Amino acid sequence: MTNILKQVVGIDVAQNELVVSLGNMDQAVQTSIYAFKQFANKPSGFKALETWVSKHTDKQVPVRYVMEATGVYHEKLAYHLSGQGAEVSIVLPNKVSNYMRTLDTKTVTDKTASQAICKFGLERKQEIWQQPKKIFRDLKQLTRERDQIIAERTVSKNQLHAEQAEAFPNEKSLKRLNTRIDLCNMQEREIKEDIAAIIKQDKELFAKINNVTTIPGVGALTVVIALAETNGFDLIGNKSQLTSYSGLDVEEKESGTSVKKKPKISKKGNRHLRKAMHMPALTAIRIDDRFKVIYARLISRHGIKMKAAVAIQRRLLELIYILWTTNKPYDKNHVHQSIESTKTI
Repeated sequence: MTNILKQVVGIDVAQNELVVSLGNMDQAVQTSIYAFKQFANKPSGFKALETWVSKHTDKQVPVRYVMEATGVYHEKLAYHLSGQGAEVSIVLPNKVSNYMRTLDTKTVTDKTASQAICKFGLERKQEIWQQPKKIFRDLKQLTRERDQIIAERTVSKNQLHAEQAEAFPNEKSLKRLNTRIDLCNMQEREIKEDIAAIIKQDKELFAKINNVTTIPGVGALTVVIALAETNGFDLIGNKSQLTSYSGLDVEEKESGTSVKKKPKISKKGNRHLRKAMHMPALTAIRIDDRFKVIYARLISRHGIKMKAAVAIQRRLLELIYILWTTNKPYDKNHVHQSIESTKTI
């Protein structure tokens, strides 16, 4: 009789459905994907999934649920399973996509994606996901709401500019657009006040954020977004994982002499983190001589300002992580030396 060592439920999460593959690993370290089914991405579907998994697995061996971090669509399922005491692992999307390239999968579908996630979970060691602290969950909701409001305000401002450029602007339209912009401004102020109130309630958090904001160009809101999107960096084990999680890692494609594409950032990560680092990088380049020199040096290599700015974004994000985890003060000399080795695209 074959002994089962490991059981994994690989889940490809979409907005409305869960595409699930079930597999195991035996004592000979052989993996097998032996069941497949789809469920609704809602509470009734979660219960049906648990029933199905219980029916098709060995009760004596723990079952690990593995899924990708797909925006927010995976969160309800992760919270539900974790709340029921199940082992849950959440994997960065680029890790699974890189793994899939090593398989003999010629067609990528929801089913093959779930099978790859399942096989990935069986072959690779994964950390058990822990529910984020309430404070980081609340900050994440507020910072993302603020981001939406800013986007709405930008649209309204563009519409106002276009209306004002008309030969005969409609006064009522102008009034409504100005009212909409004022409302967005008011709501953004309220959100900032809510964020500040949450931070002040936790003295340790408040002190650590103030320490991190000694980095040139990095304000408290930038640090809060970084913490909110990474659950206080609990999702991150090292700088390499952080750049990968944010999508600021460099992607290269080269094969022999015939295929050689220009390196570029992958963008296969958390867009909120990437967006949060844009303005701080520009500010750091403008106000800090060290970053200014490095920026100029990077431009001299390839002549592209955006590439140099992205390299600064990546380094600032790494610095936020370093200062947060070590709780040490910002060291200008260390920054000057370490940024020299920043990989460019």
